[in-house]
Amino acid sequence: FPLALQVKNKAPAEVQITAEQLLREAKERELELLPPPPQQKITDVEELNDYKLRKRKTFEDNIRKNRTVISNWIKYAQWEESLKEIQRARSIYERALDVDYRNVTLWLKYAEMEMKNRQVNHARNIWDRAITTLPRVNQFWYKYTYMEEMLGNVAGSRQVFERWMEWQPEEQAWHSYINFELRYKEVDRARSIYERYILFTVLVIVHPDVKNWIKYARFEEKHSYFAHARKVYERAVEFFGEEHMDEHLYVAFAKFEENQKEFERVRVIYKYALDRIPKQDAQNLFKNYTIFEKKFGDRRGIEDIIVSKRRFQYEEEVKANPHNYDAWFDYLRLVESDADAETVREVYERAIANVPPIQEKRHWKRYIYLWINYALYEELEAKASKRTRQVYQACIELLPHKKFTFAKMWLLYAQFEIRQKNLPLARRALGTSIGKCPKNKLFKGYIELELQLREFDRCRKLYEKFLEFAPENCTSWIKFAELETILGDIDRARAIYELAIGQPRLDMPEVLWKSYIDFEIEQEEYEKTRNLYRRLLQRTQHVKVWISFAQFELSAGREERLQRCRQIYEEANKAMRSCEEKEERVMLLESWRSFEEEFGTDATKERIDKLMPEKIKKRRKLQAEDGSDAGWEEYYDYIFPEDTANQPNLKLLAMAKLWKKQQQESEAAAVDPDKDIDESQT
Repeated sequence: FPLALQVKNKAPAEVQITAEQLLREAKERELELLPPPPQQKITDVEELNDYKLRKRKTFEDNIRKNRTVISNWIKYAQWEESLKEIQRARSIYERALDVDYRNVTLWLKYAEMEMKNRQVNHARNIWDRAITTLPRVNQFWYKYTYMEEMLGNVAGSRQVFERWMEWQPEEQAWHSYINFELRYKEVDRARSIYERYILFTVLVIVHPDVKNWIKYARFEEKHSYFAHARKVYERAVEFFGEEHMDEHLYVAFAKFEENQKEFERVRVIYKYALDRIPKQDAQNLFKNYTIFEKKFGDRRGIEDIIVSKRRFQYEEEVKANPHNYDAWFDYLRLVESDADAETVREVYERAIANVPPIQEKRHWKRYIYLWINYALYEELEAKASKRTRQVYQACIELLPHKKFTFAKMWLLYAQFEIRQKNLPLARRALGTSIGKCPKNKLFKGYIELELQLREFDRCRKLYEKFLEFAPENCTSWIKFAELETILGDIDRARAIYELAIGQPRLDMPEVLWKSYIDFEIEQEEYEKTRNLYRRLLQRTQHVKVWISFAQFELSAGREERLQRCRQIYEEANKAMRSCEEKEERVMLLESWRSFEEEFGTDATKERIDKLMPEKIKKRRKLQAEDGSDAGWEEYYDYIFPEDTANQPNLKLLAMAKLWKKQQQESEAAAVDPDKDIDESQT
């Protein structure tokens, strides 16, 4: 027997079952539907009483186990109600209320049972007890008033509403009372309820809502009491004042007046609200005002709306970033197009008050145009010359002249004084600018002014000051010399040019020398021109100077001009043999060959052809920035005849090229011998 109990196969089963799976299967089997109990047929009174006794015992046992579960009480009472045992059901509900009188569902089921069984007085008694015990449960009040109204007891329902209102309920309760009165055409009573509610919101609620006033006004409007409705809106506007303005109130007020065809009133309401409500809170107001003007306004009214909206946008931009000068420009352009002078001045003053925080010129370049536009507005639009002068002077005082200045500001101020026929002030302003912060543009503007006034002595003095300030400025030297040339003082002009080319440092010396040479050519001083070219060639051996010198000799207009020109080319070629820039020498030879082709003989042409270099392709090694190899680069080089004579390697290269050419010809002949025979016979 003990041997039979021994396990022969102790290996684990192939399918392992966990404790979790066992519990899950047990839970799933609990949910399986049990077969319903068999139907019991009651045939006599004794069986019925026995059935009732067993059911009541079950309900009582459940209640005894847990008295606080109200659902057991409700099921018990509903079962007694189904048996028409109203007294027993009533007794069960009373026992349940002793356990938990705060349970709303219990009161509702109790009252519904009484109403269902037409026990009206009992239902009233229950509702009275419910609203007395739990007055803040709105559902009891709604059910109670609805029951009285369904029974036709309007006075009783009104009385319940009045009791409810004494508890100062929420908004919906008041509107339910109003709708109740309106159902029975009691408009005066509804109005009095609205008045009481408005008074309640004013006295009790800290922040009353605008929508209650709007509902009151619409109630009056709906019943054609337009004067009363307008009075309600006016009282609301007065009550909320300017501290708690709401756009919804003004939109509703304006739409009411629009319905009454009072368009001027509508316009006044919208403008009043737009002037006082913050712009970010008045988007709906803007929208409705725009729609109104499009429907009933003229073009001017629509433009006013658009301008006000854009003005609000610009105000927001400049408020967010006061140093956004582009936004100020747009704002000022808008204001100038549609505003009075005082408003424009106010915006300009606000704009120029935003001085750049850093004294660097790049930060002031946009800002300075605010002052310029301000001055131009005062002069051209407002016609206020005194204020224009004050604007210019204030701007000049504001600028940090020791660090930088704006020449355009000084020049505009001087031009303004000239337009006012006040020449001494204009000269004083420009003189002050040159003394405080001399600039090329200021000198040029002052000189141009004196030139227009034909004050040549003043121009000479200004040019002297200018050249003392900037002796390297070639343009100033040239302009000064041109002025003396125009005035007919050739010696002064020549002396100015001599002083100019004698300066140790010049910004554009080639332009100065060219102007001096052109001046001498115009005066037909050819020897002096040649001397100038020689002096210039002592300073630079640039190929363009040689070519210009040769072309001058060609255009001098004398018999030996060709010889002189050819001689210049010869000198230039000899001088540029040591030049590292071979392209410049090639440029010279090209110019010389063009000259010989037009004016030379066959011998001179053959000679220049022999001087022309040979263009060859070469390769050179490239290096990157870090010193590593970057490959090879092909470039063109020029080999001049004298270079070939000096370098035997070049002769060897030429012979190699000739040999290669002969080899290619012989290979071609070997490929096609018949062709060679035919060619020989031919």
